[in-house]
Amino acid sequence: MFERTGLELGGFLTHLVRRQEVIASNIANADTPGYRARDISAPASFAEVLTSSFGNPVEAPDLAQRNDGNNVSIDREARLLAENTLRFNLVTQMLRGELKGLRSAIAEGKNA
Repeated sequence: MFERTGLELGGFLTHLVRRQEVIASNIANADTPGYRARDISAPASFAEVLTSSFGNPVEAPDLAQRNDGNNVSIDREARLLAENTLRFNLVTQMLRGELKGLRSAIAEGKNA
């Protein structure tokens, strides 16, 4: 059970780290003329992380473009950053729970 779930959670953490990098890049380029905001599509499930190639940034669709050709919205990026951080914290808590259960099983096996 842990092997599958642990891999899925680990893969999802990798996805969230990549997305954080893309969001940070968008924020860093908010004043760069012609820069187009990018994003990484979210997997539908933890299992999908293992079977699909997530992590390839694509241009974020339907964003208003300024006169200089840049379409980064700091408000949008701040929201995405907060959402991504919440997801990262949730997944790390879930992974900690999985590890705690594994440690408990190991300890029980030693006592048997």
